[in-house]
Amino acid sequence: MRVISSSTLREFWQTHTDAEQALRAWYAEVAAAIWTQPSEIKASYRTASLLGNGRVVFNIKGNRYRLVAAIHYEHQIVYVKFVGTHSQYDQIDAGSVDLK
Repeated sequence: MRVISSSTLREFWQTHTDAEQALRAWYAEVAAAIWTQPSEIKASYRTASLLGNGRVVFNIKGNRYRLVAAIHYEHQIVYVKFVGTHSQYDQIDAGSVDLK
């Protein structure tokens, strides 16, 4: 999968330094993946939440942080739409959130 945008991850871990290793690991795993359907994500990430419309919520660093992605299976692209703390996540609509 091609992950867009890694700069969003870097910006986040510059503020939340404890998330860097977990986000780098997530990025490496996703970049190496070939997903053609949501069930393949659940096979790798049991705690991921499938929201429909290609949206997936990943728990990062033992569920300390949340990452929302839009997955386009046919093009093998993962768009990072949000990464944040639980309190930040609680303030968004994960089904429609987009980077500013």
